[in-house]
Amino acid sequence: MDIVVKHRRAIVDRKGLMDSLESFAAGEPGPDALRAHVVATLKQALADGRAECRRRLEMDEANGRETAAGLCHLVDQIIRVLHDFTLAHVYPVMNPTAGERLDLVALGGYGRGELAPGSDVDLLFLLPYKETPWHEQVIEFMLYLLWDLGLKVGHATRSVDDCVRLARQDFTICTSLLEMRWLWGDQALFHELKDRFWREVVNGTGAAFVEAKLKERDERHMRLGDSRYTVEPNVKEGKGGLRDLHTLWWIAKYVHRVEDVADLVAKGVLSADEYRRFIKAESFLWNVRCHLHFLTGRPEERLTFDVQPELARRLNYTDHAGTRGVERFMKHYFLFAKDVGVLTRIFCANLEEDTRRRPSKMKLLRLSRRAKALEGFMREGDRLNIATEDQFESAPIDMIRLFEVAQRHALDVHPQALHLITRSLKRIDASLRNDPAANALFLSILTSKKDPETALRRLNEAGVFGRFVPDFGRVVAQMQYDMYHVYTVDEHTIRAIGILADIEAGHLAKDLPLASEIIHKVVSRRVLYCAVLIHDIAKGRGGDHSVLGAEVAMRLCPRLGLTAAETETVSWLVRYHLLMSNTAFKRDLADPKTVHDFAEVVQSPERLRLLNVLTVADIRAVGPGIWNGWKGQLLRTLYYEAELLLSGGHVSVGKERVAGIQKEIAEHLKDWKKADIDAFFKRSAESYFLSTPAPCAARHARLMREADREEAPLTLATRIDRFNAVTEVTLYTADHPGLFARVTGAISVCGATVVDAKIFTTNDGMVLDVFTIQDADGGPFDRPERLAKLSTTIEQVLMGRVRPREVLARQAAPSKRTSAFKVVPRVLIDNNAATKLTVIEVNGRDRTGLLFELTRALFALNLTIRSAQVATYGERAVDVFYVSDLFGHKIRHGGKLKAIERRLTDVLAPKPAPSAAAEGGTRTARRSATGR
Repeated sequence: MDIVVKHRRAIVDRKGLMDSLESFAAGEPGPDALRAHVVATLKQALADGRAECRRRLEMDEANGRETAAGLCHLVDQIIRVLHDFTLAHVYPVMNPTAGERLDLVALGGYGRGELAPGSDVDLLFLLPYKETPWHEQVIEFMLYLLWDLGLKVGHATRSVDDCVRLARQDFTICTSLLEMRWLWGDQALFHELKDRFWREVVNGTGAAFVEAKLKERDERHMRLGDSRYTVEPNVKEGKGGLRDLHTLWWIAKYVHRVEDVADLVAKGVLSADEYRRFIKAESFLWNVRCHLHFLTGRPEERLTFDVQPELARRLNYTDHAGTRGVERFMKHYFLFAKDVGVLTRIFCANLEEDTRRRPSKMKLLRLSRRAKALEGFMREGDRLNIATEDQFESAPIDMIRLFEVAQRHALDVHPQALHLITRSLKRIDASLRNDPAANALFLSILTSKKDPETALRRLNEAGVFGRFVPDFGRVVAQMQYDMYHVYTVDEHTIRAIGILADIEAGHLAKDLPLASEIIHKVVSRRVLYCAVLIHDIAKGRGGDHSVLGAEVAMRLCPRLGLTAAETETVSWLVRYHLLMSNTAFKRDLADPKTVHDFAEVVQSPERLRLLNVLTVADIRAVGPGIWNGWKGQLLRTLYYEAELLLSGGHVSVGKERVAGIQKEIAEHLKDWKKADIDAFFKRSAESYFLSTPAPCAARHARLMREADREEAPLTLATRIDRFNAVTEVTLYTADHPGLFARVTGAISVCGATVVDAKIFTTNDGMVLDVFTIQDADGGPFDRPERLAKLSTTIEQVLMGRVRPREVLARQAAPSKRTSAFKVVPRVLIDNNAATKLTVIEVNGRDRTGLLFELTRALFALNLTIRSAQVATYGERAVDVFYVSDLFGHKIRHGGKLKAIERRLTDVLAPKPAPSAAAEGGTRTARRSATGR
């Protein structure tokens, strides 16, 4: 573990420092002047040494581990100089007694000889007996000076007896002492502690220590999300991070009494190749961590989006054709994190095997003897192990069959078996990939009703998945550099398969009633599971992943044993797996043409069922908080309308459908006179009835009649829909130019998010606007005080007392995480997507007040907004407006279309952040919509 620090004196010259301090002290300055000089001198030496370590790292003259060792050496020398100067000039003792000895001992990572730029310095002031007044003075003086130097010092003052007693009681203290390193002082005390630690603390406690450390690791993983594939990982504490390697090292040192990881090779715990993987992973993680600390200027351990591009640049990752440097950097990070997981399994397997061989462990021996044969493997408790050491070499198919048998019998896979799989992966070759029996086993795992997610994740962690399905291997650890996707592509895919299994098992019936119902009407389960497996398999190839993925499906599905018809359907599903979400979330479902166009592509009820379930699983697997009831409602609406068409019915239009809807509305207004109902029908256009459910239209009728009776200039009503996770805001007032833009501005000022909007103008000059809004977390905007503020703000904006543009300009600037992404502004104008209106889709980077600015621009262009769909995909805002000219017609003039594109592109262009703005406030929390 020791790293040789080159050219140490270029980092710090201890002798030169001591000579300088001695020279100053020889002039007999006062205590205050002496102390100030010591602080200034050592502080400068510390700054110069850190600068030299940083320079070496950034100039590629040292790697991360060498940098950590250099920083450790720097602090060592500073502490030694301070110790010697304190004892010589501040608290000298001419003839120290046996009780006035003092040892300085480095603990934890500092004791291991590794110190990250922002790490704490853990010190033990080791005493022979109890603390004396002299000890107290020396320790206090040193600590205060170390703190004045800016060092973060964690310290303890204990006798040898105290250390032994506390280590026996607390494995945390025990772990810190495990890596103790003599730093300075009376070395005899250190050797006494070290000897007693191994004799009195370690002996006989190996099993308990291992159990405690593995439990601690598991709890840490759960606390941080229990996945090594989150796209903003924690390089120190996260799964697959440095702390996992440290845990292995602690266990190895405790159990095997080794002083270096290389010693584990001689003991047969790791092979030479596995040792190299350990060192490579450790070196990579230390490189990342040291650069991260220097880059942020603090002990930051999380690889957030805003630092990833610069880290990639510093680590020499450049953009290649089809792949950005930052994505290649993060892929390597995840691959190394995966290697850490492999090494953990290998180490645990060897540890268990070693423990078994010890006669004193009779309990484990008895468990071993109770192992039973099971389908060519050995069942040991709740785990499945190999039958012979050469099993995978002689029968490579067993590397797949092992997971299939374990899945059927609800067993875990033994670490020893995983260890041997790691060493036998080369046996998964073209011959095995084309073996029908092997493919049948894989398909059985994928489509099993017994937790396919866990089985596939184990298959992936073992490296078998990517070797057996090379196309999937290409997306293992593949991240997408955006704020929308929470997991790597392989992790997202495996989670989507798990969600699909949960839908089929009925576990999500409350949240997903439609998908949970129609999945049991699907003709081919194999098609559905294979489509989920393949839907993102072509990401990162530089083209449209849907098109490329469809080509992969045509090659892969026959190999897996699917028929030609099944293969064609899987390919179609992969090609169009974004169609349903894009239609539901970006188009006006009240326009019959939207449904007709969608149904023309889908063509059959079976495909519709498959596409709906695939879409739902895909979106829910993107990450926490992405799915909500509003998205579910939009998908259900599109499904039912399309099902009617594809089942031989039709989406009726015009007078026939309007008459049916009006009849249903009249049923909800039975307490009204017929003349009043007819008057309401005459006030509203056909488009209103075609896009408004009957119960909702009845509520609008009552609201409008009450407002007309009271001659209220403005009527505002809210209705909370908890199942769909939205709040409906209905506004009724006299129509006037720019009304829609003003109201969206007021909603943004109040911190709400518009996810849908409909604008209806009555035949007598009134306007009925219906906004569907959510809070920042994607839930209904339902707190009474916030609803009251919303009502008041809308009134004040419409009266001109509050100007949304000025308020929004003062709100928070985009966060650094959002600013790290570049989204090319894009405006798409489509005159074919709707029957009577022009559809304008805008794409740009999200920011505060963007929706308000867009609607103001449309108003300035003399366009009338009829409806709007609003969504956000991480940092990307996607808004769709259905508009007409002032006469209610589509915009067809070429010059006008170009003017619209230019104006909206200008609005989408990034705006400079206000200098005084606080970090963190993006455009009021739009929520993500699809499973891209």
